[in-house]
Amino acid sequence: MSIDPPIAESGGSLRILQVLEPSGGGSGRHFLDLCRGLKERGHHVEAVYSPVRAEDGFVRELKSIDLPAIHTVAMKRAPGWSDIAAFRALRGIIGNGEPFDIIHGHSSKAGALSRPHLPGRHIPRVYTPHAFRTMDPALGKAGRLVYGAIELILAGLFTDHLICVSDDEYAHARSLGIPECRLSVIVNGVAPLPLDMARTVRASFGIPAETFVFGFVGRLSHQKAPERLIEAFRNAASRLPDAQLIMVGSGEREREVRKAIAESGLQKRIRLTSAFTGSQAIPAFDALVMSSRYEAMSYVMLEAAAAGKPIISTDVGGASMAIDRDKTGLIVANDGDTGKLANAMVEGADPGRHRAMRAAAEERMSDFSMEKMIDKTEAVYRRLAAGV
Repeated sequence: MSIDPPIAESGGSLRILQVLEPSGGGSGRHFLDLCRGLKERGHHVEAVYSPVRAEDGFVRELKSIDLPAIHTVAMKRAPGWSDIAAFRALRGIIGNGEPFDIIHGHSSKAGALSRPHLPGRHIPRVYTPHAFRTMDPALGKAGRLVYGAIELILAGLFTDHLICVSDDEYAHARSLGIPECRLSVIVNGVAPLPLDMARTVRASFGIPAETFVFGFVGRLSHQKAPERLIEAFRNAASRLPDAQLIMVGSGEREREVRKAIAESGLQKRIRLTSAFTGSQAIPAFDALVMSSRYEAMSYVMLEAAAAGKPIISTDVGGASMAIDRDKTGLIVANDGDTGKLANAMVEGADPGRHRAMRAAAEERMSDFSMEKMIDKTEAVYRRLAAGV
Protein backbone atom coordinates (compact mmCIF):
# COMPACT_ATOMS: atom_id res chain seq x y z
CA MET A 1 0.00 0.00 0.00
CA SER A 2 1.55 3.31 -1.06
CA ILE A 3 1.06 6.50 0.89
CA ASP A 4 1.14 9.68 -1.14
CA PRO A 5 1.69 13.04 0.57
CA PRO A 6 -0.79 15.80 -0.26
CA ILE A 7 -0.01 18.34 -2.94
CA ALA A 8 1.92 21.28 -1.50
CA GLU A 9 0.18 24.51 -0.62
CA SER A 10 1.88 27.80 -1.44
CA GLY A 11 4.20 29.19 1.22
CA GLY A 12 7.48 30.98 1.78
CA SER A 13 10.83 30.07 0.38
CA LEU A 14 12.70 27.16 1.99
CA ARG A 15 16.46 26.72 2.37
CA ILE A 16 17.17 23.20 1.09
CA LEU A 17 20.39 21.19 0.97
CA GLN A 18 20.41 18.32 -1.52
CA VAL A 19 23.16 15.67 -1.06
CA LEU A 20 24.12 12.91 -3.53
CA GLU A 21 26.97 10.40 -3.78
CA PRO A 22 26.68 8.55 -7.16
CA SER A 23 26.49 11.83 -9.17
CA GLY A 24 25.06 10.21 -12.26
CA GLY A 25 22.54 7.63 -13.44
CA GLY A 26 18.90 7.67 -12.34
CA SER A 27 19.59 9.09 -8.90
CA GLY A 28 21.59 11.86 -10.55
CA ARG A 29 18.70 12.60 -12.91
CA HIS A 30 16.30 12.82 -9.96
CA PHE A 31 18.72 15.07 -8.06
CA LEU A 32 19.13 17.48 -10.99
CA ASP A 33 15.39 17.63 -11.63
CA LEU A 34 14.66 18.40 -7.97
CA CYS A 35 17.37 21.05 -7.76
CA ARG A 36 16.13 22.78 -10.92
CA GLY A 37 12.42 22.46 -10.17
CA LEU A 38 12.70 23.70 -6.58
CA LYS A 39 14.93 26.60 -7.59
CA GLU A 40 12.39 27.61 -10.25
CA ARG A 41 9.75 27.70 -7.49
CA GLY A 42 11.78 30.26 -5.58
CA HIS A 43 13.48 28.07 -3.00
CA HIS A 44 17.10 28.52 -1.94
CA VAL A 45 18.70 25.24 -3.05
CA GLU A 46 22.30 24.22 -2.46
CA ALA A 47 23.80 20.98 -3.75
CA VAL A 48 26.47 18.62 -2.47
CA TYR A 49 27.85 15.96 -4.80
CA SER A 50 30.80 13.58 -4.75
CA PRO A 51 33.42 13.96 -7.49
CA VAL A 52 34.59 10.36 -6.95
CA ARG A 53 32.06 8.75 -9.31
CA ALA A 54 30.69 11.91 -10.91
CA GLU A 55 29.79 11.77 -14.60
CA ASP A 56 30.94 14.73 -16.68
CA GLY A 57 27.45 15.33 -18.04
CA PHE A 58 26.00 15.42 -14.53
CA VAL A 59 28.52 18.02 -13.38
CA ARG A 60 27.94 20.20 -16.44
CA GLU A 61 24.17 20.12 -16.00
CA LEU A 62 24.35 20.78 -12.26
CA LYS A 63 26.51 23.86 -12.85
CA SER A 64 24.13 25.08 -15.56
CA ILE A 65 21.25 25.25 -13.04
CA ASP A 66 23.09 28.19 -11.42
CA LEU A 67 22.34 27.32 -7.80
CA PRO A 68 23.47 29.70 -5.03
CA ALA A 69 26.14 27.18 -4.01
CA ILE A 70 27.48 23.82 -5.18
CA HIS A 71 29.74 21.88 -2.80
CA THR A 72 31.94 18.86 -3.47
CA VAL A 73 32.55 16.22 -0.80
CA ALA A 74 34.56 13.10 -1.64
CA MET A 75 32.09 10.38 -0.70
CA LYS A 76 32.93 6.81 -1.68
CA ARG A 77 30.34 4.10 -2.22
CA ALA A 78 32.03 1.49 -0.03
CA PRO A 79 32.28 2.03 3.74
CA GLY A 80 35.73 3.15 4.89
CA TRP A 81 37.80 5.58 6.92
CA SER A 82 37.18 8.27 4.29
CA ASP A 83 33.61 8.45 5.61
CA ILE A 84 34.87 10.32 8.69
CA ALA A 85 36.32 13.13 6.58
CA ALA A 86 33.20 13.21 4.41
CA PHE A 87 30.94 13.46 7.47
CA ARG A 88 33.02 16.32 8.88
CA ALA A 89 32.90 18.13 5.54
CA LEU A 90 29.11 17.78 5.37
CA ARG A 91 28.79 18.94 8.97
CA GLY A 92 30.81 22.03 8.06
CA ILE A 93 28.55 22.83 5.10
CA ILE A 94 25.43 22.35 7.22
CA GLY A 95 26.80 24.45 10.08
CA ASN A 96 28.11 27.40 8.08
CA GLY A 97 25.93 30.34 7.16
CA GLU A 98 22.18 30.63 7.52
CA PRO A 99 20.52 27.39 8.72
CA PHE A 100 18.82 25.08 6.26
CA ASP A 101 15.15 24.15 6.62
CA ILE A 102 15.55 20.72 5.01
CA ILE A 103 18.44 18.35 4.33
CA HIS A 104 17.68 15.70 1.70
CA GLY A 105 20.12 12.82 1.20
CA HIS A 106 19.98 10.66 -1.93
CA SER A 107 21.43 7.11 -2.19
CA SER A 108 22.70 4.96 0.67
CA LYS A 109 26.06 6.65 1.29
CA ALA A 110 24.84 10.27 1.07
CA GLY A 111 21.83 9.27 3.15
CA ALA A 112 24.03 7.68 5.83
CA LEU A 113 26.38 10.67 6.01
CA SER A 114 23.82 13.46 5.86
CA ARG A 115 21.27 12.13 8.35
CA PRO A 116 23.19 11.74 11.65
CA HIS A 117 23.33 15.04 13.52
CA LEU A 118 24.87 16.50 16.66
CA PRO A 119 22.93 18.25 19.44
CA GLY A 120 21.59 21.68 18.51
CA ARG A 121 18.85 23.09 16.31
CA HIS A 122 17.08 20.23 14.57
CA ILE A 123 16.98 20.33 10.79
CA PRO A 124 14.54 17.78 9.32
CA ARG A 125 16.28 15.01 7.39
CA VAL A 126 14.71 13.45 4.31
CA TYR A 127 16.13 10.34 2.68
CA THR A 128 15.53 8.81 -0.76
CA PRO A 129 17.37 5.46 -1.14
CA HIS A 130 16.92 5.10 -4.93
CA ALA A 131 16.94 1.30 -4.28
CA PHE A 132 17.88 -0.01 -0.87
CA ARG A 133 21.15 -1.93 -0.89
CA THR A 134 19.15 -4.81 0.59
CA MET A 135 17.09 -5.04 -2.61
CA ASP A 136 20.08 -6.63 -4.36
CA PRO A 137 19.25 -10.37 -4.66
CA ALA A 138 22.98 -11.17 -4.86
CA LEU A 139 23.77 -9.52 -1.51
CA GLY A 140 23.38 -12.68 0.57
CA LYS A 141 21.74 -13.30 3.93
CA ALA A 142 24.55 -11.81 6.04
CA GLY A 143 24.73 -8.69 3.89
CA ARG A 144 20.97 -8.19 4.05
CA LEU A 145 21.05 -8.48 7.83
CA VAL A 146 23.89 -5.96 8.20
CA TYR A 147 22.62 -3.40 5.70
CA GLY A 148 19.04 -3.91 6.83
CA ALA A 149 20.02 -3.21 10.43
CA ILE A 150 21.87 -0.05 9.38
CA GLU A 151 18.86 1.20 7.40
CA LEU A 152 16.51 0.49 10.30
CA ILE A 153 18.74 2.27 12.84
CA LEU A 154 19.20 5.32 10.61
CA ALA A 155 15.48 5.44 9.83
CA GLY A 156 14.53 5.12 13.48
CA LEU A 157 17.00 7.58 14.98
CA PHE A 158 17.89 10.12 12.31
CA THR A 159 15.24 10.20 9.59
CA ASP A 160 12.22 12.50 9.66
CA HIS A 161 10.85 11.15 6.39
CA LEU A 162 11.84 8.50 3.88
CA ILE A 163 10.65 8.83 0.29
CA CYS A 164 10.27 5.63 -1.73
CA VAL A 165 10.11 5.93 -5.50
CA SER A 166 7.88 2.90 -6.11
CA ASP A 167 5.39 0.64 -4.37
CA ASP A 168 8.01 -2.13 -4.50
CA GLU A 169 10.53 -0.01 -2.61
CA TYR A 170 7.84 0.98 -0.09
CA ALA A 171 7.01 -2.69 0.54
CA HIS A 172 10.71 -3.42 0.99
CA ALA A 173 11.08 -0.56 3.48
CA ARG A 174 8.17 -1.94 5.50
CA SER A 175 9.78 -5.41 5.42
CA LEU A 176 12.89 -3.89 7.02
CA GLY A 177 10.72 -2.63 9.86
CA ILE A 178 10.67 1.05 8.93
CA PRO A 179 7.44 2.53 10.33
CA GLU A 180 4.66 3.44 7.92
CA CYS A 181 4.30 6.93 9.41
CA ARG A 182 7.76 7.91 8.13
CA LEU A 183 7.25 6.65 4.59
CA SER A 184 5.62 7.90 1.42
CA VAL A 185 5.78 6.96 -2.25
CA ILE A 186 6.63 9.66 -4.76
CA VAL A 187 7.18 8.20 -8.21
CA ASN A 188 9.86 9.89 -10.27
CA GLY A 189 8.59 12.25 -12.94
CA VAL A 190 10.16 13.06 -16.28
CA ALA A 191 10.27 15.97 -18.68
CA PRO A 192 9.30 15.49 -22.35
CA LEU A 193 12.18 13.91 -24.28
CA PRO A 194 13.86 15.57 -27.30
CA LEU A 195 12.27 13.31 -29.91
CA ASP A 196 14.15 15.04 -32.73
CA MET A 197 17.38 13.38 -31.50
CA ALA A 198 16.36 9.95 -32.84
CA ARG A 199 17.74 10.59 -36.32
CA THR A 200 20.95 12.15 -34.96
CA VAL A 201 21.70 9.22 -32.65
CA ARG A 202 21.09 6.61 -35.34
CA ALA A 203 23.07 8.56 -37.93
CA SER A 204 26.08 8.75 -35.60
CA PHE A 205 26.33 4.95 -35.81
CA GLY A 206 25.22 4.63 -39.43
CA ILE A 207 22.03 2.80 -38.41
CA PRO A 208 19.18 3.09 -40.96
CA ALA A 209 15.76 4.30 -39.82
CA GLU A 210 14.15 0.92 -40.61
CA THR A 211 16.59 -1.13 -38.47
CA PHE A 212 15.20 -2.45 -35.18
CA VAL A 213 17.22 -1.01 -32.29
CA PHE A 214 17.25 -2.29 -28.74
CA GLY A 215 18.53 0.23 -26.23
CA PHE A 216 20.15 0.16 -22.81
CA VAL A 217 20.78 3.20 -20.61
CA GLY A 218 22.51 2.97 -17.26
CA ARG A 219 25.67 2.91 -15.22
CA LEU A 220 27.94 0.02 -16.20
CA SER A 221 27.74 -1.57 -12.78
CA HIS A 222 26.82 -4.76 -10.94
CA GLN A 223 23.30 -3.45 -10.29
CA LYS A 224 22.50 -2.73 -13.94
CA ALA A 225 24.01 -6.06 -15.11
CA PRO A 226 25.03 -4.96 -18.63
CA GLU A 227 26.81 -8.29 -19.14
CA ARG A 228 23.40 -10.00 -18.95
CA LEU A 229 22.15 -7.90 -21.83
CA ILE A 230 25.19 -8.59 -23.99
CA GLU A 231 24.74 -12.32 -23.48
CA ALA A 232 21.01 -12.08 -24.16
CA PHE A 233 21.59 -10.11 -27.36
CA ARG A 234 24.22 -12.61 -28.48
CA ASN A 235 21.60 -15.33 -27.94
CA ALA A 236 18.92 -13.42 -29.85
CA ALA A 237 21.16 -12.11 -32.64
CA SER A 238 20.91 -15.17 -34.88
CA ARG A 239 17.11 -14.93 -34.77
CA LEU A 240 17.21 -11.18 -35.37
CA PRO A 241 19.93 -10.84 -38.03
CA ASP A 242 19.38 -7.12 -38.64
CA ALA A 243 18.77 -5.91 -35.07
CA GLN A 244 21.22 -3.59 -33.34
CA LEU A 245 21.91 -2.75 -29.69
CA ILE A 246 22.89 0.71 -28.46
CA MET A 247 24.25 0.82 -24.90
CA VAL A 248 24.50 4.26 -23.31
CA GLY A 249 26.51 4.58 -20.14
CA SER A 250 29.83 4.46 -18.34
CA GLY A 251 31.01 3.19 -15.00
CA GLU A 252 33.26 0.91 -13.05
CA ARG A 253 32.62 -2.12 -15.28
CA GLU A 254 33.27 -0.43 -18.61
CA ARG A 255 36.44 -2.42 -19.30
CA GLU A 256 34.63 -5.71 -18.67
CA VAL A 257 31.69 -4.62 -20.82
CA ARG A 258 33.93 -3.67 -23.73
CA LYS A 259 35.69 -7.02 -23.41
CA ALA A 260 32.36 -8.86 -23.42
CA ILE A 261 31.30 -6.99 -26.56
CA ALA A 262 34.55 -7.91 -28.30
CA GLU A 263 34.23 -11.56 -27.29
CA SER A 264 30.62 -11.70 -28.51
CA GLY A 265 31.74 -11.24 -32.11
CA LEU A 266 29.00 -8.62 -32.55
CA GLN A 267 31.12 -5.46 -32.39
CA LYS A 268 29.38 -4.10 -35.50
CA ARG A 269 25.94 -4.58 -33.96
CA ILE A 270 26.54 -3.53 -30.33
CA ARG A 271 27.41 0.14 -29.85
CA LEU A 272 28.62 1.40 -26.47
CA THR A 273 28.69 5.16 -25.99
CA SER A 274 28.58 7.91 -23.40
CA ALA A 275 28.35 10.67 -26.01
CA PHE A 276 24.58 10.96 -25.52
CA THR A 277 22.41 11.24 -22.46
CA GLY A 278 19.69 8.69 -21.89
CA SER A 279 16.96 11.21 -22.71
CA GLN A 280 18.70 11.99 -26.01
CA ALA A 281 19.19 8.33 -26.93
CA ILE A 282 15.84 6.81 -25.95
CA PRO A 283 13.92 8.34 -28.90
CA ALA A 284 16.27 6.38 -31.19
CA PHE A 285 15.29 3.04 -29.62
CA ASP A 286 12.51 0.76 -30.79
CA ALA A 287 12.49 -0.93 -27.37
CA LEU A 288 14.29 -0.31 -24.10
CA VAL A 289 15.83 -3.35 -22.41
CA MET A 290 16.45 -3.36 -18.65
CA SER A 291 18.71 -6.19 -17.46
CA SER A 292 19.09 -4.97 -13.87
CA ARG A 293 19.54 -7.18 -10.83
CA TYR A 294 17.56 -4.73 -8.70
CA GLU A 295 15.92 -1.31 -8.93
CA ALA A 296 13.59 0.90 -6.92
CA MET A 297 12.04 2.90 -9.77
CA SER A 298 14.29 3.37 -12.76
CA TYR A 299 14.25 6.80 -14.38
CA VAL A 300 15.19 5.12 -17.62
CA MET A 301 12.01 3.05 -17.56
CA LEU A 302 9.95 6.16 -16.87
CA GLU A 303 11.62 8.11 -19.66
CA ALA A 304 11.00 5.27 -22.10
CA ALA A 305 7.37 4.99 -20.96
CA ALA A 306 6.94 8.77 -21.31
CA ALA A 307 8.31 8.48 -24.85
CA GLY A 308 5.86 5.72 -25.74
CA LYS A 309 8.55 3.04 -26.08
CA PRO A 310 7.91 -0.64 -25.29
CA ILE A 311 10.06 -1.91 -22.41
CA ILE A 312 11.56 -5.36 -21.87
CA SER A 313 12.73 -5.75 -18.27
CA THR A 314 13.74 -8.18 -15.60
CA ASP A 315 11.25 -8.32 -12.74
CA VAL A 316 12.72 -5.53 -10.60
CA GLY A 317 11.26 -2.78 -8.43
CA GLY A 318 9.11 -0.35 -10.39
CA ALA A 319 8.75 -2.55 -13.45
CA SER A 320 5.08 -3.25 -12.78
CA MET A 321 4.44 0.50 -12.37
CA ALA A 322 6.15 1.56 -15.61
CA ILE A 323 5.06 -1.46 -17.68
CA ASP A 324 1.55 -2.70 -18.27
CA ARG A 325 2.63 -6.34 -18.45
CA ASP A 326 2.28 -7.93 -21.88
CA LYS A 327 0.66 -4.74 -23.22
CA THR A 328 3.26 -1.97 -23.15
CA GLY A 329 6.19 -4.31 -22.54
CA LEU A 330 7.45 -7.62 -21.26
CA ILE A 331 8.71 -8.57 -17.79
CA VAL A 332 10.90 -11.66 -17.35
CA ALA A 333 12.00 -13.51 -14.22
CA ASN A 334 14.95 -11.92 -12.47
CA ASP A 335 16.78 -15.22 -12.01
CA GLY A 336 19.90 -14.63 -14.10
CA ASP A 337 18.66 -16.76 -17.02
CA THR A 338 19.67 -14.63 -20.02
CA GLY A 339 17.84 -17.03 -22.32
CA LYS A 340 14.52 -15.72 -20.99
CA LEU A 341 15.60 -12.16 -21.67
CA ALA A 342 16.74 -13.14 -25.17
CA ASN A 343 13.38 -14.79 -25.93
CA ALA A 344 11.55 -11.66 -24.74
CA MET A 345 13.72 -9.52 -27.01
CA VAL A 346 12.86 -11.74 -29.98
CA GLU A 347 9.18 -11.54 -29.09
CA GLY A 348 9.34 -7.77 -28.64
CA ALA A 349 10.96 -7.31 -32.05
CA ASP A 350 8.24 -9.24 -33.88
CA PRO A 351 6.64 -6.57 -36.13
CA GLY A 352 3.03 -7.25 -35.13
CA ARG A 353 3.82 -7.62 -31.44
CA HIS A 354 5.94 -4.49 -31.46
CA ARG A 355 3.26 -2.39 -33.16
CA ALA A 356 0.68 -3.45 -30.60
CA MET A 357 2.97 -2.74 -27.62
CA ARG A 358 4.02 0.60 -29.03
CA ALA A 359 0.43 1.69 -29.60
CA ALA A 360 -0.41 0.75 -26.00
CA ALA A 361 2.71 2.51 -24.70
CA GLU A 362 1.86 5.70 -26.58
CA GLU A 363 -1.54 5.79 -24.86
CA ARG A 364 0.24 5.97 -21.49
CA MET A 365 2.76 8.67 -22.41
CA SER A 366 1.02 11.35 -20.33
CA ASP A 367 0.94 9.29 -17.10
CA PHE A 368 4.33 10.51 -15.88
CA SER A 369 4.68 14.11 -14.69
CA MET A 370 7.72 15.86 -13.22
CA GLU A 371 5.53 18.65 -11.83
CA LYS A 372 3.58 16.12 -9.77
CA MET A 373 6.82 14.70 -8.37
CA ILE A 374 8.08 18.13 -7.35
CA ASP A 375 4.67 19.08 -5.93
CA LYS A 376 4.65 16.06 -3.64
CA THR A 377 8.29 16.43 -2.59
CA GLU A 378 7.71 20.10 -1.78
CA ALA A 379 4.69 19.09 0.29
CA VAL A 380 6.87 16.79 2.40
CA TYR A 381 9.41 19.57 2.92
CA ARG A 382 6.80 22.12 3.99
CA ARG A 383 5.16 19.73 6.42
CA LEU A 384 8.48 18.87 8.05
CA ALA A 385 9.69 22.48 8.13
CA ALA A 386 6.43 23.43 9.88
CA GLY A 387 7.00 20.69 12.44
CA VAL A 388 3.85 18.80 11.48
